Amino acid sequence: MSAPVTNYDDIDFSPIQALTDGEVITHSPVRDIRLASGKVLALITLDNGRDHTRPNTLGPATLTQLGETLDGLKARAAAGEIQAVGITGKQYIMAAGADLSDISKVGSRDNARLIAQLGHKVLGKLGDLGVPSFAFVNGLALGGGLEIALNSSYRTVDASAAAIALPEVFLGIIPGWGGAYLLPNLIGIENALEVVISNPLKQNRMLKPQQAFDFGIFDAIFPAANYLENSLAWADAVLGGKKVERRNEPGKIERLTKWPIAIKMARGMLESKIGTVPKSPYAALDLLDKAKSGTKAEGFAREDEALAELVTGDQFAASMYAFDLVQKRAKRPVGAPDKALAKKVTKVGIIGAGLMASQFALLFVRKLQVPVLITDLDQARVDKGVAYIHDEIGKLEAKGRLDSDSANKLRALVTGTTDKSLYADCDFVIEAVFEEVGVKQQVFGEIEKIIAEDAILATNTSSLSVEEIGSKLAHPERLVGFHFFNPVAVMPLIEVVKTPATDDAALSTAFVIAKGLGKNAVLTADAPGFVVNRLLAKVMGEAARAVYEGTPIADVEKAFGPLGLPMGPFQLIDLVGWKVAAHVQDTMVRAFPDRFYANENFHALAELDQVVEKDKGGRVVGWSKQAEKVLKPAVGKTPAPAATILQRVQDGLAQEIKLMLDEGVVPEVEDIDLCLILGAGWPFIDGGASPYLDREGHPSARSAGSFHTPQIRGVESR
Repeated sequence: MSAPVTNYDDIDFSPIQALTDGEVITHSPVRDIRLASGKVLALITLDNGRDHTRPNTLGPATLTQLGETLDGLKARAAAGEIQAVGITGKQYIMAAGADLSDISKVGSRDNARLIAQLGHKVLGKLGDLGVPSFAFVNGLALGGGLEIALNSSYRTVDASAAAIALPEVFLGIIPGWGGAYLLPNLIGIENALEVVISNPLKQNRMLKPQQAFDFGIFDAIFPAANYLENSLAWADAVLGGKKVERRNEPGKIERLTKWPIAIKMARGMLESKIGTVPKSPYAALDLLDKAKSGTKAEGFAREDEALAELVTGDQFAASMYAFDLVQKRAKRPVGAPDKALAKKVTKVGIIGAGLMASQFALLFVRKLQVPVLITDLDQARVDKGVAYIHDEIGKLEAKGRLDSDSANKLRALVTGTTDKSLYADCDFVIEAVFEEVGVKQQVFGEIEKIIAEDAILATNTSSLSVEEIGSKLAHPERLVGFHFFNPVAVMPLIEVVKTPATDDAALSTAFVIAKGLGKNAVLTADAPGFVVNRLLAKVMGEAARAVYEGTPIADVEKAFGPLGLPMGPFQLIDLVGWKVAAHVQDTMVRAFPDRFYANENFHALAELDQVVEKDKGGRVVGWSKQAEKVLKPAVGKTPAPAATILQRVQDGLAQEIKLMLDEGVVPEVEDIDLCLILGAGWPFIDGGASPYLDREGHPSARSAGSFHTPQIRGVESR
């Protein structure tokens, strides 16, 4: 059934006028440009009057003003005063999409629908001016910024634009101002699925201008130096009759067989990768599916309804909470000392030359571009580590991410040796050795005698006591925990761990280095497992408990589905390594024997070459034959129901988070959620753990009640 078509001119938008209070308005001034042919193009330049750190955004007042501007230009076009309309942005920025800063004030689903309808009403005018419209995308174009271009007749892009994307699904909503209908009809269903669904689910991946052009989103791409001049000349040629060669001519997009097949495959991929808890990917998929037929007006009406439902739901509210944590709290770490206290780092030492140490070295040399020294017990291990680093630099060069001069410079900065005396001039030394207190104490004891008195020592321990590791140092105040997450190059979190002895110089240096590495640092106390591993140990422990009770592994994985995690507990264990997981569980059980679960049999599993069987999507579907033999004598015969498993982990997480706050592991629950989002891939739609647990409501585990007052809920749930 077709969606009811809306006449946007008949709608009263006054109920959302309150959302304009405090809005940073992006204005739409116009100047006439006489083209070489003599034709006149009226050029709108979107500009909020701020610098590039505050991108143009599209709130209700902005849209209203833009709509009035377009109405005036339509009248001028009808009078023959102009032959085209162009729209561009201030320097480096087209627009970063809808203004979400006051979205919490939306108040009702009806108001949310009005926001969607206002966007459609205004942006839709770009295709109904009586003359061609040209979008000159000169910089960042996200969400509504890209939809401005999609609603225009023609589009060019600056080759240096920062990013092009429709990131809405990442935030728990859908492209609601034309993107879900116009994009697939412009570039075909496969490309649209990648832009609208796949990329947002890959840590909000965005397109470079050349990629967007190759997809067919833009009709022309020009270098930054003369971007506007070239775009205007190109527009003049189009007005003069030049045929625009489009990658996918609208009438030639295959719809009968390819479209439904692509949708079916995408649905299967979503169910396999993310389960069925997230709403926005499936809402977007349905909109893309229906975009293969019907009118633009019907497509816009479907977007209105989908956006109204999602904007007022719990998942969007949680997503906005998570987005705020990542965009604001992560950039101003709570408890970080004055950066003026940080030691200047001119050389980094890494103890170890294994895979983790080599990944550290690659990151440090790429981001800090200072000499990096790695050592190990024998030259063969050192040579293997250096070769790995050089090979990875070569891969970056082959991909065009480094030029040959830069690649050669980075290779020259990395050295390896068995001679520890070369640590003497290192300012920052981090260990990546076996996860055992005695081993770490030994290597630090050797290095401390060599390095300068003010050099900083860092441990990458995932769960051991940093204070105990430093207990034999002459200067324990220089030791700081600096816990990375795997894969090192990708995961954005570093837990900076402070012991009672750690001084501000060491802490400040750690925070400054983390920022230099492009990571977000969160300060934690020196407590078992710190934040992420303590809570993941709870998740993994409850999964293991269920298995040893007799629950099939596939059933356990499914039981964790409602948490919305990017992977099941055993898939996660297989990723981090069974030996590491067994060690972390042991650490947590030693610290908190009454609250964490471990089983000696887990160590026998960890010795196997293959522990689990997985499907093509990477999901765990069963045990390997070797694992079944190891498990058989240790597994009971009382399988736990899915609801019981889920409630155990929910109650356990709620209890542990409360205790962590009581113990002062971090100052506030927001820091725990931030750690889980950045370090464990906890989905934005949950907002981390605490909003999810509040929504599920397990007061028996939290005598203090909700973690958030008021709870982080959608408009429809309050």
